[in-house]
Amino acid sequence: MSAQPQIDVQDQLNATFAALADPTRRAILERLSAGELSVTDLAEPFDMSLPAITKHLKVLERAGLISRSRDAQWRPCRLEAAPLQHAASWVEQYRKFWENSMNRLEEYLAELQKSENKNELEENNDKRGNNDE
Repeated sequence: MSAQPQIDVQDQLNATFAALADPTRRAILERLSAGELSVTDLAEPFDMSLPAITKHLKVLERAGLISRSRDAQWRPCRLEAAPLQHAASWVEQYRKFWENSMNRLEEYLAELQKSENKNELEENNDKRGNNDE
């Protein structure tokens, strides 16, 4: 019984994002989200050779985003969600950061607006007071 080698979290993220950087590989993953497909079925909508598709599949497989098996002549590919979950968790940290930053910016802008309105009101009152003299 051989254990799978532990992949460093950063290495996994790097491999996942590198694999996702290519639109063909993203399209392959999208197709696999509906279920298992053979390499031939996966290659069908793409204007490229089977060896080119196979190269994309190897990148996805090394990143852990797909798995391939063999059932007689049929070689199905299957989407593996765990690396996508890790990438989504990583991105989520930054979404929270930007959301908090935007909330702070919104609060700051509201304070500026409030201060500006107060200054305008004071200026108008001063002008009215000068007109009464």
